[in-house]
Amino acid sequence: MRTRARTVIVCATPVIAAIALVSVTAWAQHAHDVSHARGHQAAQACQSEFESVIADGRGFGLAFAADQNGYPGPMHVLELQDRLGLTADQETNMRALMHAMFAESKPKGARLLAAEAQLRRLFADVTATDASVRTAVADVERARREVRLVHLLTHLKTRDLLTDAQRRIYQEARWGGR
Repeated sequence: MRTRARTVIVCATPVIAAIALVSVTAWAQHAHDVSHARGHQAAQACQSEFESVIADGRGFGLAFAADQNGYPGPMHVLELQDRLGLTADQETNMRALMHAMFAESKPKGARLLAAEAQLRRLFADVTATDASVRTAVADVERARREVRLVHLLTHLKTRDLLTDAQRRIYQEARWGGR
């Protein structure tokens, strides 16, 4: 009886191992599928946010290099106007800069979004070639450069309208004194 029990256990072990392997593989595939779906949803949400922000004339982080290093943008300055103690003239100038930035950035942003859509279409329509992808990427990057310049150059102008003390307060408020 003891021998038979060992035989059953020994014979069952590969079967149990196989079942366990299939179960683990199925669970891993399910987890991968769920993770992949969530990743896809997150990517879609990010793309939608990018499109919305750029269409509104905002920069979607294109001016981080300036903002993080003491060159604030007018929109964020206006968000912190009480803390910064903006004068009436500074507030007026910030609003004018922000409106000018949006007026210039919106049409350039529309070109960026159109260029991005064209690049996606090449792949979606299965018409992408080496030459068409190179051209589409060049168009995207040219448009991105134009939008980015609008925002970075506005950050330069914004900084000049603030005092040293206001810049320090801004830096602390936005970036923890970095």
